[in-house]
Amino acid sequence: MFLGQEYQIFDWFYIHFTENNGMAFGLEFGGAWGKLALSVFRILFVGYLISYLAKLLRKKTDPILITCFSLVLAGAIGNILDGAFYGLLFSDSYHQLANFLPESGGYAPLLFGRVVDMFYFPIFKGYLPDWLPFYGGDYFVFFRPVFNVADAAISIGVGLMIIFQKRVMAALD
Repeated sequence: MFLGQEYQIFDWFYIHFTENNGMAFGLEFGGAWGKLALSVFRILFVGYLISYLAKLLRKKTDPILITCFSLVLAGAIGNILDGAFYGLLFSDSYHQLANFLPESGGYAPLLFGRVVDMFYFPIFKGYLPDWLPFYGGDYFVFFRPVFNVADAAISIGVGLMIIFQKRVMAALD
């Protein structure tokens, strides 16, 4: 696919190809050095999560907490692998189809690739009622972010921690 290309699956679900340079929601952090710092931080964080999850498993901690940390860990590893290797393996996708293993090499060195996001769920699209303060009459799309499987795993893991916070906090004691 080329950047921005999309396929409508249902009225409320699209496969939309976009690439993300940095953090969630396309935020970036200080150019090339920021990208490198973010990548190194993510790798160190995943190392910490692996050791902490191993400790929780040895203690036979509550399965909810283990599930939450496992989802966050899996998502973090997925995004690291995508950002680390996608740029090595694919050509640039601006105004063209991305090619796998191009002869000239990928578009970015190790750890400097972009993360691919593809799921878009515009569940509600329309104009907000005029009576709403500040935003009345504005066009609105409910659930605008485009995300990937790794982002979903992290969000579900954190969401479960919030939903089961009493059990999570008790298991952490």
